[in-house]
Amino acid sequence: MPFVSIYNLQMYYEIRGTGQHLLCISGTGVHLQRSPTIFDSPLAPHFEILTYDQRGLGQTSKPDIPYTIADYAADADSLLNAVGWENAHVIGISFGGMVAQELALRYPHRVKRLVLACTSSGGAGGSSYPLHELVNLPSEELAHRQITIADTRWQEEAWLSSRTTQFQELVKLTLAVFQASADEPSREVGRRRQLEARAAHDTYNRLSQLRIPVYICGGHHDGISPPANLEAMHKQIPGSYLEFFKSGHGFLYQDPQAFKRVIAFLQNKFE
Repeated sequence: MPFVSIYNLQMYYEIRGTGQHLLCISGTGVHLQRSPTIFDSPLAPHFEILTYDQRGLGQTSKPDIPYTIADYAADADSLLNAVGWENAHVIGISFGGMVAQELALRYPHRVKRLVLACTSSGGAGGSSYPLHELVNLPSEELAHRQITIADTRWQEEAWLSSRTTQFQELVKLTLAVFQASADEPSREVGRRRQLEARAAHDTYNRLSQLRIPVYICGGHHDGISPPANLEAMHKQIPGSYLEFFKSGHGFLYQDPQAFKRVIAFLQNKFE
């Protein structure tokens, strides 16, 4: 298995595909043992993709020490060194978008083109939903809350009443994910430490320093990273692009056009 030593971590990573280099930084609680992965997405045929289990997740070490977004960015920088990539396009999804912002700000030579998907800057630009406040909820209540926050249409009575079976299936799937992760060693340590870092994230006042092409994208109905947060980032980042899709937090997989637009941006074929 591909592991690399970074600071006090053993980091698990995978590289697949051919084409331009693309570093994918994933969201809260997401790791390579959970399907689908980015290798199952429409990005896969177009790029040589590098992705990894971030500290505290999956097969990467889970030290019980404070984590910061700067630590996560340094991990990404060190991983690029370890695999011999001088730079890459970067897509950061949700929490990964927070890390990607910090990576681009601290290590600007690393990032060619940047996609910030369903994420937030923190600070005056608005923070993503405080998921750390939900951690002690019973599993079924937590599943309901996560679903209705991730796509605010589920909070509308008319939307929910016509899709009751679909909602129940989503709850079952979410509970199955919880169950599958229950026996993961040190899972709670990594989860808690990631959420602490997430809550402290703030790049807003520094985003104006970015001088690379940036595409900001998200869902109209996202309650985790609301549209106002993406609009705030767009105003802060010179020359950035902003686009919304008729979906929630999972817009990349919900709207067939979303990945197509990401690919067009990364290949510099944006219209």
